[in-house]
Amino acid sequence: MKAILCKELGHPSKMVLEDVPSPVPAKKEVLVTIKACSVNFPDTLMIQGLYQFKPALPFSPGSDVAGVVKAVGEGVKHVKPGDDVFGIVPYGGFAEEVVVPANSVFPKPPMMDHKTAACFMMAYGTSHHALKDRAKLKEGETLVVLGASGGVGLAAVELGRIMGAKVIAAASTDEKLDLCKQYGADATINYTNEDLKKRIKELTDGKGADVVYDPVGGDYTEAALRAMAWQGRFLIVGFPAGIAKIPMNLPLLKGCQIVGVFWGSFAMQFPNDNMQNTLELIQMYAGGKLKPHIQKTYSLAEAPQALADMMARKVKGKIVIEP
Repeated sequence: MKAILCKELGHPSKMVLEDVPSPVPAKKEVLVTIKACSVNFPDTLMIQGLYQFKPALPFSPGSDVAGVVKAVGEGVKHVKPGDDVFGIVPYGGFAEEVVVPANSVFPKPPMMDHKTAACFMMAYGTSHHALKDRAKLKEGETLVVLGASGGVGLAAVELGRIMGAKVIAAASTDEKLDLCKQYGADATINYTNEDLKKRIKELTDGKGADVVYDPVGGDYTEAALRAMAWQGRFLIVGFPAGIAKIPMNLPLLKGCQIVGVFWGSFAMQFPNDNMQNTLELIQMYAGGKLKPHIQKTYSLAEAPQALADMMARKVKGKIVIEP
């Protein structure tokens, strides 16, 4: 099979397309012929050696996959060869085939195509877990989403609206914010030319945000934290703009919580809870409440360019590799 390989850490341009042996599923594993794999920001960190875990070289990035079951290992009962599925892997998705743990692969709903299915697990899984399990977002509360036009950010905008929150979307351009409005944002902040803290306060009549969803980091973290409401919940989802150093007096003064969100670890440690969340998301999709925004599709050979576009912040919503 063919795969995009990271043989040395660094820029995506260093990656190569090569023939490699097809993997063989072990016990409680599923071999999937990949029809689509979405690109996520952690992929760009992984190829630079900057992610939480570091695969041995060479490896293929890519975690959100959809395709057709080719073979199953011992003990796999819920899917069989020929089934359409989608699932999540730590890495390995930028290839023609991948082995997926059985508890991380799900039958693909018939109304969902492979491209859409490949955009589903990480973006919606992360945001649903963050808002439901970690923030316990309530109807009528105010949710501020930073990086709101990205994959997880746009999913948070959608889910926040479904959960009955007032959603304030923050992003770096008016074009990105226009997309957020289409996905249900009640108000927007362009933090390139607007004061983030000041605008959150203005849009909440001085109260501040009940929940902040932060997949960005950097200087935006402290600014948003300073605009929290009393007993608010600040969700740390990611930090492509840098890891912020937070003045620890702020959580005390706000009586607020700073809550970590690591959906991948949650999914592995609590597969039954993650299964329930996934079923809830599928029901939302089937009911027409969720619609992933897919900006562009790339071939497998174009995967390095897809990663470069992600690193350059050119992506709104999701982009997808089709082997």
